[in-house]
Amino acid sequence: MGDFVSIYLLISCVLLFLWISRLVYSIWWRPMKLERYLKKQGIKGPPYKLLYGNLKENISLVKKESSKPMNLSHQIVPRVAPFLYETMKNYGKISVIWNGTTPSVNIMDPELIREILSNKFGHFEKPKSNPLSRLLATGVVTYDGEKWAKHRRIINPAFHLEKLKRMLPAFSTSCSELISRWEELVGSLGSCELDVWPELRTLTGDVISRTVFGSNYKEGMRIFQLQTEQAELLILRVLLLCWVTVMPVLLQIGG
Repeated sequence: MGDFVSIYLLISCVLLFLWISRLVYSIWWRPMKLERYLKKQGIKGPPYKLLYGNLKENISLVKKESSKPMNLSHQIVPRVAPFLYETMKNYGKISVIWNGTTPSVNIMDPELIREILSNKFGHFEKPKSNPLSRLLATGVVTYDGEKWAKHRRIINPAFHLEKLKRMLPAFSTSCSELISRWEELVGSLGSCELDVWPELRTLTGDVISRTVFGSNYKEGMRIFQLQTEQAELLILRVLLLCWVTVMPVLLQIGG
């Protein structure tokens, strides 16, 4: 019996040691190593903070900016993404921020963005998305490496300039119908209050229906309605997971 207890304790200690080693590697060793590699390449940003990365600073700055009145202008980046804006301003057009233990490289240089979007080899990895998003959409948006390159080659002919030119009549028809509907809403009053988000969503669905399915938006409405419901359920699920993750940080900041 004593030997059995000793073996059990030994196995427990080994498993505990392995778990602690893995935890230390995940939340400290690996992020610090990646930070050194990025600095060697000239990519800098706010320093990594244990476990949370830059999450606390991000939430704190969003909370601060949201409490201020917003000017009526197109300069919305400092308001909607204040931490990213400050990072870019302090560290340049190529910088890094830490989403927990994962670094995200921000690229604001037009030439590099063009290289990334036109590269046909799939060398540029995308941020890891929530696995639930695969229920909504897959393709070049989510693929990496050779798989991305293969799908990019498949869809590339569809976006050839000459093919896009042939879609212009469909674009024009959809936009004309939208403008006509808005003019009717304005009427003789000369103005009206309008929520543009559902209007633009309808416009997008109408354009896709005309160019891809050869039908108008009303005939394909059921398909888009189901996709919209699926997207809303996915967003709610992701927000719930984010809230569970961020809530301890909010409580800490509030305290």
